[in-house]
Amino acid sequence: MSTQERIPVRISDAELSRRWAAMRVAMKRHDIDVVIVQATNDWLGGNVKWLTDIPANNGYPRTVLFYADDLMTVIEMGVFDGRRSLKGEDPVHRGVGTILTTPSFPSIDYTVRYDADLAVRDLLARNVRRVGLANANGFLAGFSDTLRDGLANIEIIDVTADIDGLKAIKSEEEQGLIRRTAALQDEVFAHVCRVIRPGLRDIDITSAAQMKAQQLGSEQGIFLGASAKIGIRSPFMGRHFQGRTLAEGDHLSLLIEVNGPGGFFCEIARTLALGKASAELYDGFAAVKAAQEHTLSLLKPGISAQSIAAAHDDYMTARGLPPEVRLYAHSQGYDMVERPLIRRDETMAVASGMNLAVHPGYETEAIFAVICDNYIIGPEGPGACLHRTEKRIFEL
Repeated sequence: MSTQERIPVRISDAELSRRWAAMRVAMKRHDIDVVIVQATNDWLGGNVKWLTDIPANNGYPRTVLFYADDLMTVIEMGVFDGRRSLKGEDPVHRGVGTILTTPSFPSIDYTVRYDADLAVRDLLARNVRRVGLANANGFLAGFSDTLRDGLANIEIIDVTADIDGLKAIKSEEEQGLIRRTAALQDEVFAHVCRVIRPGLRDIDITSAAQMKAQQLGSEQGIFLGASAKIGIRSPFMGRHFQGRTLAEGDHLSLLIEVNGPGGFFCEIARTLALGKASAELYDGFAAVKAAQEHTLSLLKPGISAQSIAAAHDDYMTARGLPPEVRLYAHSQGYDMVERPLIRRDETMAVASGMNLAVHPGYETEAIFAVICDNYIIGPEGPGACLHRTEKRIFEL
């Protein structure tokens, strides 16, 4: 069996070529020889996946040197001084000329510089004049320090906004995979509705959800939820806090935020009740559902994210509800959270082709009111909801 056969869903050669061409147009505009990206995970490490169709995993750094006029160099975990010459001919590592390896670990401080040493050596061997860094604030600090020291006499510029803008607008192929992710999440939620019952722990529910998601083609993601008696809020919490046992009369606010076939993220959130939901739960859900509809009415191409965030806060406070203090809507792709954020500190505007998750919410001592769904923005605004799961509280 070839390595290629082991990958369930790959992005097409044509799509990768489209991305590379768009990236090189941006590089030419800045007159740079190479763009460097790095990731250590496939939750929030989309730049590496976007350029190579292979994610970083489990905290191990994966660094890509994307050259303007040559094949990519990839630096990743492996043996000391490892070197594979692929010449762009490998069917898995498409567009890659060389893979360099070193056994570095973010948990072992003195090894973090090893990846940067390899990068500097490769860059200097090619006599680069000008280097672009994308999301450099997200690089491992030791890598960044060593890289900058090694390139002390070479101009370095920030090209984060360029790659953020390219990633944000989804191609037809990408949109098709995003729709598959939303459909997968609908199936996972329906599975949860079938298996949830008194006597199971929260982690039993999220484990069943994770298994179903992976059977359907998901590789990564989170399942957040912590049950409570009706009358006490049920917040989003991770596995470490999912030991409570469900009883009749409890409820569970559940977030399913996983990627699907091909690696694109969406997210869905609903509340499940083992019995009759309270009037306060119903009122809270109605409020956030209406808030979601309000934001959807504002998501038009060309409208600034800042103005939408301000309008959302005005909408909430006018109804006696709290303004947003974290993040209630954002784009998604290979990253769980990517730009634009619908928030006061975002400079990007909404554009056609974006995949936005919209999840307004608020909490009191008695309820955790939440809803979450994804929408692809069209020329006139959001299309139909990508999730087909009903927007309601599920009484089971």
